Amino acid sequence: MNTPHVVVVMGVAGTGKTTIGPLLAQRLGVPYAEGDDFHPAANIAKMTAGTPLTDEDRWPWLDAIGAWAHGRAGLGGVVSSSALKRSYRDRLRSAAPGVVFVHLRGDRELIEDRMSHRQGHFMPTALLDSQFATLQPLQADETGVAVDVSGSPEEITDRAVTALSGLDG
Repeated sequence: MNTPHVVVVMGVAGTGKTTIGPLLAQRLGVPYAEGDDFHPAANIAKMTAGTPLTDEDRWPWLDAIGAWAHGRAGLGGVVSSSALKRSYRDRLRSAAPGVVFVHLRGDRELIEDRMSHRQGHFMPTALLDSQFATLQPLQADETGVAVDVSGSPEEITDRAVTALSGLDG
């Protein structure tokens, strides 16, 4: 499958955005951008300290991701972003109207277990509750798919590719 879509892989911390994003990009034959790389240093410092970001903290980050997605319009690409709130996704869509979302989702117990085994990531499991409290799942008028995160990265990627192919048809 090859797609001109720019795909935003979204979900709470620990759902596998950084794992699935590159695998999905490889399967789609497009470049991948790690959403965390767009965060200003101040945001990373806050998250490392266990302090949830405010909307004001997130706007420049979302704008940077949106600019990347806009630059890939018609060419395709995959970028990770938690994109937890509808307003965040609206902001991304305002910069790159054709983006589609792959919402990686799973139960809190599975995600917390995966997070507890991660090494070298700045997001502590203590912020997981705030992530779930903030999460607004994709709505019917938003272009995207929800993909369960149980199973191996390859199985999750297969589900994402299959679900995305349904959007083209």
